Amino acid sequence: MKTLKKQRRIQVVAVAAIALTLATALIGYAMRDGINFFRSPSQVAEEAPDSSEVFRLGGLVETGSIQRGENGVIRFVVTDGGASVPVMFNGVVPDLFAEDQGMIGTGRYVNGVFEASEILAKHDETYMPKEVVDALKEQGVYKETDS
Repeated sequence: MKTLKKQRRIQVVAVAAIALTLATALIGYAMRDGINFFRSPSQVAEEAPDSSEVFRLGGLVETGSIQRGENGVIRFVVTDGGASVPVMFNGVVPDLFAEDQGMIGTGRYVNGVFEASEILAKHDETYMPKEVVDALKEQGVYKETDS
């Protein structure tokens, strides 16, 4: 009788472990397209990501780099003080998008140009995304503002 209880307990634990492993694998598979890693321009310059990888790029929009083209195409350069990455975006940019301001874009790095599918800009005069602040501090470019 004791061996039957022990055997049943082992079976229950084994089935629970298999179910947990399967659930974890399914969650990971479902989230694979929903996770976008952040990269600074310096990280992109050091090791260019694969053109199929979707990631977030953030930094400051370089002064004098915004060029508005036909059909709503906007080209500009993002920098973190250590490196610069050209960006192309087709769409409407946020109202607070401007030169020397922080931005984060989501997209792909294709043939040396970051092709953004979405652009996010700061939401007031003092805010800058944490990832951008960290990347600028790493390059020694970030300037604290008096609040």
